[in-house]
Amino acid sequence: MTAFQLNAELFRELSIIAEDEGLMKKALKALKKLSAKKRAMDEKEYIMSSPAMVDILRKGEEDIKNGNFKVVTLDEIWK
Repeated sequence: MTAFQLNAELFRELSIIAEDEGLMKKALKALKKLSAKKRAMDEKEYIMSSPAMVDILRKGEEDIKNGNFKVVTLDEIWK
């Protein structure tokens, strides 16, 4: 099925439940969860595509594992 066909099918199915506010809220909630997962996957893929960023993350994980970090409060961050 093409993206165009999938889009048409999605709108057909939504049109069936369009008059039921409760069902539309459920559909919207499900779609928001899916889009959040997609954004998170895209972000992770973008970050992991940078060797420099992967090195920074690995070093950070090592620092945490070895206790080489300082806990700061939000107030300290925003000063």
